[in-house]
Amino acid sequence: MAAPGLSMNLHPKTLVVILCEAVLEPLLVADCERLGAHGHTVMDARGGGRRGARAGTWDADRSIRMEVICDEATAGAIIDHVHARYFANYAMTVFAADIGVLRADKF
Repeated sequence: MAAPGLSMNLHPKTLVVILCEAVLEPLLVADCERLGAHGHTVMDARGGGRRGARAGTWDADRSIRMEVICDEATAGAIIDHVHARYFANYAMTVFAADIGVLRADKF
């Protein structure tokens, strides 16, 4: 799993990335914790797509990028929940990637 020159001590995990309306942040944080995630990272995001541009110039137009590193089962639970609960009513994109981490006990 390690790229050339990287430590072979990497442990497999899944990175779940949720791009969505900022209003969802407290709900998503609670959902991810309840579903087994040990932590998350949230940052402001800007961009555009099929539903238009989100410049973040006023509160109702703000977007976030939320990242969760977890095991595959937790990632699946988060993705399934987010899809069922939020996709129909909110601008949202979710993707996942297989990654390697050095401190597996953190995740």
